[in-house]
Amino acid sequence: MNRQERKRIIERLEARHGLQNQVVETRDAIHSEPSQSDDGVHHAMRRIVDAGAARFGIRVDEAVPGSISACELAPPLARMIDHTALKAETSEKQIRQLCAEARQFCFASVCVNPCYVDVAADELSGSDIAVCTVIGFPLGATTSFVKGAEGQQAIRDGASELDMVVNVGFLKSQRYGDVERDVQSVVDAARGMSTPERPILVKVILETALLTDEEKVIACVLAQNAGADYVKTSTGFSTGGATAADVALMRRVVGAGMGVKASGGVRSREDAEAMIAHGATRIGASASVEIVRNIAASSDKTY
Repeated sequence: MNRQERKRIIERLEARHGLQNQVVETRDAIHSEPSQSDDGVHHAMRRIVDAGAARFGIRVDEAVPGSISACELAPPLARMIDHTALKAETSEKQIRQLCAEARQFCFASVCVNPCYVDVAADELSGSDIAVCTVIGFPLGATTSFVKGAEGQQAIRDGASELDMVVNVGFLKSQRYGDVERDVQSVVDAARGMSTPERPILVKVILETALLTDEEKVIACVLAQNAGADYVKTSTGFSTGGATAADVALMRRVVGAGMGVKASGGVRSREDAEAMIAHGATRIGASASVEIVRNIAASSDKTY
């Protein structure tokens, strides 16, 4: 590789991965020994390998403005994961670490409590990673007005995905109109603040461990009627989490036009793959890094 080729590769890697500091150092070394100027390239490649890549294809004659983002090179499973930290004791430092991991592995989003939305939005500014937060969490028992207002505030703070908890008590009381209006309050907040450049998604958490199969079906239909984008299994704070059977049931009810998120107890690549095989299109997990680090061993998988 000659010096000009190295320089072009470094410029493309800078555009893809935001390696400004490393690239400046590398550019300064362009006229030095090849081993020094290759350090920035090797650093960037290590980042891609960390995300699961096993092979590279680089065209040195491609213009930088036409280069693709780093997350377009990430394993498909990584781009289906909401990297999650929702425990009460989660610190700001842990949220910043969560965001750093999301950048490294190119997760679909980070999912954080509303008080940390602004922190996550700042950390992820300029990236392809969404900021997701929870509404009416974890019980779903706040009023519809409060849920709508919470959603609006979260969007103003930088969230583009809202995971709201359905009112389980109303559902079990067969107050189906109230359940649908409850979901609608958050959907209206999202639609009213969406733009073509920044659409706001709404996911409805059913808390499936507390529901009968009939109630799960009804909840899916109500969420769909209210215009939500996803139905989601669990908060992770109740008596159980996601099961493949629940994901399959939810997928049958909502069909192909709505997302299904499996969340709660998804701790391994095998867990994630089982949920996807049964119809999940998004995974909520706190063990996300461990999951994607095992992707390279199954690089023949497609999702």
